[in-house]
Amino acid sequence: MTSPNILLIVSDQHRWDCAGYAQRCPVRTPTLDALARSGTRFDSAFTPIPLCVPARQSLLTGLRPEYVGGLWNYDLGPKGTQLDPGAMTWSRLLPSRGYRSRYIGKWHVHADADPRDFGYDEYVPLEAYDQRRAHRHPGAHVDGGWFGGIDPVPTEDSRTHWSADRAAEFITRSTRQPWHVRVDFVEPHLPCQPTAEFADQYPAREIPPWGSFAESFAGKPYIQRQQLHSWGVENFTWEDWAPMVSRYYASITQMDAAIGRIMTTIAETGQLEDTLVIYTSDHGDMCGSHRMIDKHHVMYDDVVRVPLVLSWPGTVPAGEINDAFVHNTLDLATLLYRVLGDDGTPTHGAPLVEPDGGRWHVNEALSARDHVVSTYNGQQFGLYVQRMIRDRRWKYIWNPTDVDELYDLHSDPDELDNRIGDSSASAVLAGLRRQLYDDLLADGDRTVDNDWVRTQLLDGRKLAGSVHD
Repeated sequence: MTSPNILLIVSDQHRWDCAGYAQRCPVRTPTLDALARSGTRFDSAFTPIPLCVPARQSLLTGLRPEYVGGLWNYDLGPKGTQLDPGAMTWSRLLPSRGYRSRYIGKWHVHADADPRDFGYDEYVPLEAYDQRRAHRHPGAHVDGGWFGGIDPVPTEDSRTHWSADRAAEFITRSTRQPWHVRVDFVEPHLPCQPTAEFADQYPAREIPPWGSFAESFAGKPYIQRQQLHSWGVENFTWEDWAPMVSRYYASITQMDAAIGRIMTTIAETGQLEDTLVIYTSDHGDMCGSHRMIDKHHVMYDDVVRVPLVLSWPGTVPAGEINDAFVHNTLDLATLLYRVLGDDGTPTHGAPLVEPDGGRWHVNEALSARDHVVSTYNGQQFGLYVQRMIRDRRWKYIWNPTDVDELYDLHSDPDELDNRIGDSSASAVLAGLRRQLYDDLLADGDRTVDNDWVRTQLLDGRKLAGSVHD
């Protein structure tokens, strides 16, 4: 197999339903739509953990966060685990495979070791943008705190387009050997700060509320209601949320335009058919759904389901929509190992596509998956273990220290009605608990490796109601 160029684009907190091709929200992403048409999109992709650091660590190793001890972000709240610079990652193979490589943007894997300690030739950190911005636009400030605002600088000088230009300049001068560029956008992570050019495309009055905005939290864990108070949004109406969602949409469209600049460079240098392009996100964002902000202490599809697109014209199937369950970071890492010629490094994933002569097809093993598992362990608001298993109809969330959650996704796609106490679903619940236990144990998650909590999943010794209702 000829070594392809590899462009890996990772955004931060991009919900699965906020891509134009998904046709679910009024957000425009013409570049991602074009990538989906020229490649394969995976519509049932889920993060193994909806938290920045452990998700990014798993994208390098292909291993579940709990297996390597990556439980939460190391820079906020309780001390977290940083990925050992000696750990095996697919990026370490790049030099020996003849690749020139550059990492651009958000890192969030280790506080002191940077991408060059994990195999990359060059690293362009976010601090480089901050310095440039301070020089070119001294005093440029965005009001609004975590709720966001409008960036006063021209789009050309925005962080999204600066990141794209750093990728384009590397690609332009890397035509003599295979290259790998990873661009990690901060967007659309809050606070959302699009430039006026893109903010003006989404008037707040035209933004429809999420289907889950009618959330009452009846029969749900206490911590979800507490999160509203922790953020000070408990009394927000849709009139308060709509401008924030508008800026979220605008940030996505602005980022999409920046990706378009990178794709234009690849096309103009004649490298489209030689380049594997991957787009995904570490996890999603509540952004007003269920009346909540950010993430933390929830496992709704809003935060665990993510966009995932692969494009490699002439090699990866074009225009294919695949609905197989995917663990995005685990499966992508496994694929990248395979692309770099390593079939032996153990991971918890499976390659998304496999070679078939001169072309690649979607891995048939994916179609055999009938569920996905995602996990959470807490962060600055307090430690809180959650383990989620989801199949085509049901989602079960094991909350060892509060009431569990069970949602019928066929009748309740917005996950508003917690069915955990419904006796008619008891057989479904028992099956999901057993499967979850088996998966966690097999993947080295020690949360279930003791008698006290094992009985919750295997013997049903778990209260169905909440003392907080």
